[in-house]
Amino acid sequence: MKTLFLTFGIFLLVILGMAVGYIFSKRSIKGSCGGISALGMEKMCDCDTPCGTLQKKLDAEKAAGGSKGIVIDQ
Repeated sequence: MKTLFLTFGIFLLVILGMAVGYIFSKRSIKGSCGGISALGMEKMCDCDTPCGTLQKKLDAEKAAGGSKGIVIDQ
């Protein structure tokens, strides 16, 4: 029973710490831009079309006349 209370207390401390961090920073939680490809690993995606952020990046590179190595198989 002590282990249950200890575990519950630790979870409460973590949640309290996250709440205090949110209160002081006022930033919402957001996903990473680029995900695993930002780490230099190849992204394996089953999507038929790229997401909005990637599509804007591809359009900007196309308008600039170059490619930075982003390849999408369709």
